[in-house]
Amino acid sequence: MTDTKKPDTSNTVPSDLNDMRTARQLLETLVCPVTRTTLSYDAQSQELISQAAGLAFPIRDGIPIMLADEARELDT
Repeated sequence: MTDTKKPDTSNTVPSDLNDMRTARQLLETLVCPVTRTTLSYDAQSQELISQAAGLAFPIRDGIPIMLADEARELDT
């Protein structure tokens, strides 16, 4: 007979909450590479927005592409 003891998960946080915390921490850490100002996240377009630079940096496969050459100019 094998021991099928379940792991103690009382101190773990569901992965979606961990992902949200990680995303929030990442957003607080990342800055616009052009202006060095804060960014905002647009969930619908999957972009990080720099209002100061007028640029939207794409997020591809969960990875922010922080290259000015890859950014889209914001509509004014």
